[in-house]
Amino acid sequence: MAILLDGKKLSASLREELKARVEALKARGITPGLGVIRVGDDAASEVYVRNKARMCERLGMHSVVLHLPEDTTQEQLLARIDEMNRDPALHGILVQLPLPPHIQEDAVTARIDPKKDVDGFCSESLGALLKGEPGFVPCTPKGILRLMESAGISLRGKHAVVVGRSMIVGKPVSLLLLSQDATVTVCHSRTQNLRDITRQADVLVAAVGKPQLITGDFVKEGAVVVDVGINRTPDGLLGDVLFDEVQAKASAITPVPGGVGPMTIIMLMENTIEAAERAAQI
Repeated sequence: MAILLDGKKLSASLREELKARVEALKARGITPGLGVIRVGDDAASEVYVRNKARMCERLGMHSVVLHLPEDTTQEQLLARIDEMNRDPALHGILVQLPLPPHIQEDAVTARIDPKKDVDGFCSESLGALLKGEPGFVPCTPKGILRLMESAGISLRGKHAVVVGRSMIVGKPVSLLLLSQDATVTVCHSRTQNLRDITRQADVLVAAVGKPQLITGDFVKEGAVVVDVGINRTPDGLLGDVLFDEVQAKASAITPVPGGVGPMTIIMLMENTIEAAERAAQI
């Protein structure tokens, strides 16, 4: 039976560590602050933003949530980002994706002060990740690595296959896996013979957004399987992995929900606290 990589349990443990860091900052008169902007009425985004605000409250952090209407112009959104950039009480800024189609995500990401880019999506953050320099690591990839580290899973010399090449997960997690001395293959929608490639993986990261794409015959015996998918379907919330089939073959696996999701939020909090510590020169 596969080890369950329980993000809910690990994030609860990390909360206690982060609370201590928040208290240390508060003792110096600094309360870590996170500003979140949501544009439009996407239901999933509303849930994610609410969960982030709640986590800030649980950790004793300051949070500002700005909800803008769907017809907000790109210029208006950029102006609100500028306001948060100038606000010394906010150490981190996050613009919740997806954005309405008339707003360019790249322009929005580029507008956030790199010192406050706790999502790790701006060019400076991604460049630091590529070069192996200090910077803000995107939250979901960071959480994935922390989950495997907590389970004592070594990546050195392992063949890691990542299914998905997004800037949010696929590309940055590939760089993180490389930094841990894994040999990395990235697959995507144009990859031929996907099953043949994933069956070679010692570590398989599914981040493609297709419900239960990865079935048992995509996985070799003893592989570590990380399911990043959060797909809302008539049957409920499903991952990219057919859990029961794959669990029978894997040595370790993340559940959906309760695996990568909780780690993403706690890593966002950690990045925000780190931003406050940097601002305080701790």
